[in-house]
Amino acid sequence: MNFTNLLVHLDDSNRSAERLGLAIGLAQRFGASLTGLFAQSESSGAGLVARRAGPALSAAADRASADFQMRTAEAGVKGRWWQLSHGEYGHVIAETVICSRYVDLAIFGQHDPGSDVRVPQDLIEEVVLNAGRPVLVVPHAGSFPTVGERVVIAWNGSREAARAVNDALPLLQQAKSVLLLALHAQQGAGEGGGNVPQVDILEHLASHGVQATQERMTVTSIMPMDAVLSRASDHGADLLVMGGFGGYGASLFPLFGRGSNTRHILRQMTLPVLLSH
Repeated sequence: MNFTNLLVHLDDSNRSAERLGLAIGLAQRFGASLTGLFAQSESSGAGLVARRAGPALSAAADRASADFQMRTAEAGVKGRWWQLSHGEYGHVIAETVICSRYVDLAIFGQHDPGSDVRVPQDLIEEVVLNAGRPVLVVPHAGSFPTVGERVVIAWNGSREAARAVNDALPLLQQAKSVLLLALHAQQGAGEGGGNVPQVDILEHLASHGVQATQERMTVTSIMPMDAVLSRASDHGADLLVMGGFGGYGASLFPLFGRGSNTRHILRQMTLPVLLSH
């Protein structure tokens, strides 16, 4: 497996340059082509009414395009440029989801509530839920010179977690260290596994050349993903792999709403996170 076609979401924020640099580094590592997608909401009422980009949005797209073309050329990366026709809120979400379906990995930035650039707050959630592709989310603060050298996997055996592990295989196969956190809810007396086959995710990873270590983590806190982030920090991880929306909800942690732990990660993340649904 390999990533051959990547996409990076760009906007007019200061963090766009950090995100582009990370995406170019991944494209170089995998010999992949890189698509730059400019998408942000329109702040001009005239543009919204006409369903076309207003002058400010067009100028922002031109700046982003020039930077993208220059940096990909300097890095020797094959680049392709896409931008949306206008910035109406629903259009930005719907078209970004569609564009993300045509690549191996889509790279986005964590929503920054302090930014004055208008990007839909729920854009990442909608892409994760509806694009059918893995999404790598980059925090809105900090620098990330490496991604995927020291990986932590949040694993609970769910469909979403299995999808995330499979989608992350190109990164896992190149990682220097992979730590799998086997997440378990605290069980009462008499609870436990039934008559099920002895399946082993480490064995599956090993069949793909990934040598991982495993730690069992019994989660009892009200915010189980805080424990995952804490352990990732202790491990010095530069990537967290997990299933998004549903895999860490009712089936494993019945007190939490479906997807609440994914949303918590998206708010509190301190390292890049690869999400699959």
